[in-house]
Amino acid sequence: MRPTVRFTALFALTALASTSLAACGSGSGSDPDTVKVSFKQSTDNSVKVMDTYLDDIKKQFEKANPGKKVELVPIKAPDSEYYTKLQQMLRSPKTAPDLVYEDTFLINSDITSGYLKPLDEYLADWKDWDQFIDTAKAAARGEDGKTYGVPDGTDTRGLWFSKDVFAKAGLPADWQPKTWDEVLDAARAIKEKVPGVTPINVYTGKPAGEAATMQGFEMLLYGTGDGGADPLYDKGSKKWITAGQGFKDSLAFVETVYKEKLGPEVSDALDPNFGTKVRGELLPQGKLGIALDGSWLPQDWLEGSGHEWPEWSKELGLAAMPTQNGQAPGRVSMSGGWTWAIPAKSGNPDLAFEFIKTMQTKANAQKWYIANSGISVREDVASDPAYVAAQPGIKFFTDLVADTHYRPAYPAYPKVSVAIQEAMEGVTTGDKSVEEAARGYDEALKEATDNQVVSK
Repeated sequence: MRPTVRFTALFALTALASTSLAACGSGSGSDPDTVKVSFKQSTDNSVKVMDTYLDDIKKQFEKANPGKKVELVPIKAPDSEYYTKLQQMLRSPKTAPDLVYEDTFLINSDITSGYLKPLDEYLADWKDWDQFIDTAKAAARGEDGKTYGVPDGTDTRGLWFSKDVFAKAGLPADWQPKTWDEVLDAARAIKEKVPGVTPINVYTGKPAGEAATMQGFEMLLYGTGDGGADPLYDKGSKKWITAGQGFKDSLAFVETVYKEKLGPEVSDALDPNFGTKVRGELLPQGKLGIALDGSWLPQDWLEGSGHEWPEWSKELGLAAMPTQNGQAPGRVSMSGGWTWAIPAKSGNPDLAFEFIKTMQTKANAQKWYIANSGISVREDVASDPAYVAAQPGIKFFTDLVADTHYRPAYPAYPKVSVAIQEAMEGVTTGDKSVEEAARGYDEALKEATDNQVVSK
């Protein structure tokens, strides 16, 4: 599940609209025997994990359903551009695919817009649905109580670190920081003792999109409280929470990383493709000390990925992100994931759900989790010893589920996320102080939520 919301220019929006309309040709309903499947293709030409998986499912489906065809419609773009293209396609029966890959952070927004079809009538007759864990099901459920997507895995986040860089900096190979200060102190030690290495990466700013919000800011913000109440959204009043002390402290952490030059150059940090560089170059080449990032990184290092790095499990260490001051539960993670959803304007919804069922046999689901370095949302796969032993790190990241948090993915969330990115970008570039960025967030939050805000 993979991360990011990027986009700014009106020109780009217009271009994306036209290219997306062309992407599906004459529309999903043009051939009753063909199911059109739209998915996010990696911007890294060497990473073909999803392509390879879907090619295999396509062959299985067509063999099991003589006369039926699958047309794969890849959208090669960073996440936010993918979202923009997808939403353009979903607006018309002429351009809507039959099946789409939906990030859980955006699904409620698309439900509210009327872009997706409820799947309850299909799920009621599908025995495999009972294997899905409740939290995963909830991530695809609309405010109307209906389910609009089938999850294909989840993820967690933590700290990846280079054992070689740590050794040179005099830091322990079994590093497990207990507070934010310990994370920053480790980065400072790397800066001082290991020249030419970026001490720590924390995604930031609008170009990084949801990676900045979720891998960066929320991994901080959700560690500022007592591990209980959601710091972004008050479920009791159904209102969004303005910037309090925890929000400001999280901005201050980001400010410190970039002000003290513990992170990448600002120009690199604000490159929309910087995540690809982190996974494909900086970590494998030992040029990054600490990466606050997701459980899925090893998919870029597997055989056939183009960035093969079989030694990664020996050369990288894993640590949980600590809470701010070590308060209970002592660590923090964020979880999200993606779902397969059927557009409301799909011409072949029945055929589309049959394709979902093929993807989500136990064997195929397990194959996908392992290939994608994902975390199982199916109980039968999670309990399979072959899944647990399939890849180093799976147990570490699966164990983080016990202390993980989920975004308040209500319809306003995408706009709230952008407001967070803007606040982060302000302190990253130095254009705004923490107080100024927090005030700017409050203003943007009121606009994004129609003034449905509360102070805590």
